[in-house]
Amino acid sequence: MYNFGMDKIIFHIDVNSAYLSWSALEKLHNGSDTDLRAIPAIIGGDMAKRHGVVLAKSIPAKSYGIKTGEPIVNALRKCPNLTVEPPDHNLYSLRSKELMSLLYDICPDIEQVSVDECYMDYTPIRRQYTSPEAAAHIIKEQVKEKLGFTVNIGISDRKVLAKMASDFRKPNLVHTLYSNEIQEKMWPLPLSSLFMCGQSSVETLRKLEILTIGDLARADRSIVEAHLKSHGKLLWEYANGIDSSEVVTVQADAKGIGNSTTLSQDAEDKETAHRVLLSLAESVSRRLRAAGQNASMVSTEIKYNTFKKVSHQTTLPAPTNHTDTIYRTACALFDEIWDQTPVRLLGIRSSKLTSFKEPVQLSLFDLPDASQDTLVHGVSPNKKKEQLDAALDSIRKRYGKDAVVRGSLMLGQKEET
Repeated sequence: MYNFGMDKIIFHIDVNSAYLSWSALEKLHNGSDTDLRAIPAIIGGDMAKRHGVVLAKSIPAKSYGIKTGEPIVNALRKCPNLTVEPPDHNLYSLRSKELMSLLYDICPDIEQVSVDECYMDYTPIRRQYTSPEAAAHIIKEQVKEKLGFTVNIGISDRKVLAKMASDFRKPNLVHTLYSNEIQEKMWPLPLSSLFMCGQSSVETLRKLEILTIGDLARADRSIVEAHLKSHGKLLWEYANGIDSSEVVTVQADAKGIGNSTTLSQDAEDKETAHRVLLSLAESVSRRLRAAGQNASMVSTEIKYNTFKKVSHQTTLPAPTNHTDTIYRTACALFDEIWDQTPVRLLGIRSSKLTSFKEPVQLSLFDLPDASQDTLVHGVSPNKKKEQLDAALDSIRKRYGKDAVVRGSLMLGQKEET
């Protein structure tokens, strides 16, 4: 068993046959009786001109030996009754944005590497789930439920291994490949399965009698480098699970910033729900501050264990990114709409964003009143909130997002082992 402790855990999330899945869903939405995913079908090229390459294939098409990247004319020889659909890149861009928006609401630390795949740093959300595997299963089911297509999720303590794990058996599955699992799970695989090891590299290494990833891992690195230069060094390191790269996150240019979580156990009392909302409020407010934004509106979302969804929103007296204000507002909204039914999912979303540099119109209630002791040592309550938030952000930026945890969030939380 892997000892998680404070080690970084990384997810690689990859849409199963993205172009084909997205085209199939669009055709079904437009009234088609045929699901491209259930028949021998590919995306790519021009059917009339019979040229181009295979961009994506269905599982039935794969059974004919059709491969991504091969000429369409070759694919048609293998399967004469193959259905060929042209790509719709505008559609794919839209579906990609929907996916990343959903994932970004689950965890803000996302590195998108292509239209259909990304890395996610599990660290910020680790206390919301019983284990990384449990979180991954919940995330992939949310994608399927909300967007209609499936993803594979690879889990590891290294980016390259998470990528390798997501390429294991498909579709709609979760796989782990931690550093201590590579000899068992990765080394027996053929070289062609190694990330970044193309056909040319495979042929060069085959001449050296290096046939599997394990063969490469155990080979003399200097010999591999002599034949493949710097790329050989990279492949040798990947075969040994060596990869120090981090998940590189970029702040989204969003109209709203939010976060939601599916609970590992239904929340049946207000106190439990409020603790979850505090964790979500910290995430949302931290992202607002990192983006230099204030929010003028906050909404709370509830999904019951009956799958019924409700939400409520309110406009704030003044734009803010203070954790305490967002948390208290979210709790008040929750208390207004909760009907005592066990809660499966909770979410907070901030909207009507403005730059924190813009002047803020204060209401009469925001003005300090020294007679009521609203000033403490010459510092207003709002200023003290800003100082506290800034201090916590600084500590987390330096030592990791899990370095400081509120005592209330520790209650009832089960640590992963």
